[in-house]
Amino acid sequence: MSECCCHDHDLDYRYQRLDEVIAQYKDMPGALIPVLHQAQLIFGYLSKDVQIRIAEGLGVPLSEVYGVVTFYSFFSLKPQGKYTIGVCLGTACYVKGAAALVEALEENLGIKVGDTTDDGMFTLSITRCLGACGLAPVLTIDEDVYGRLTPEKVPEILERYKNKR
Repeated sequence: MSECCCHDHDLDYRYQRLDEVIAQYKDMPGALIPVLHQAQLIFGYLSKDVQIRIAEGLGVPLSEVYGVVTFYSFFSLKPQGKYTIGVCLGTACYVKGAAALVEALEENLGIKVGDTTDDGMFTLSITRCLGACGLAPVLTIDEDVYGRLTPEKVPEILERYKNKR
């Protein structure tokens, strides 16, 4: 049985789309951020290869591209999971045990904060205050908010999303 080349074809197609975006913005002032945004939509994150392609295509230094990518929190250097888990470490959440939630999530998912599970399901991140201090400690999974949590509730919550496949 021959191996499928779909992944390579898909990657070629993504780079072709990126080249089209670069061409569209090439001579426009302030093009870098819109091009990076489109690239992240195409690839899901901004790998070093993608950053190099953008730098060369727009004629800007790679250091400038990297500086913008790392400055803005909505750009990602790593692939993101299907679901993003955010644990609030604001004062109220921290005092009420958010650090223990982070530990439980890291243990259950087998990753550290900032990483994505091998199956591409979850990315674990830390958030600032979510304005739900009365529900502390709080975590979000995409748009869903879970409050008054204990580490023991973590596996049950994760199962809900694993079963959505």
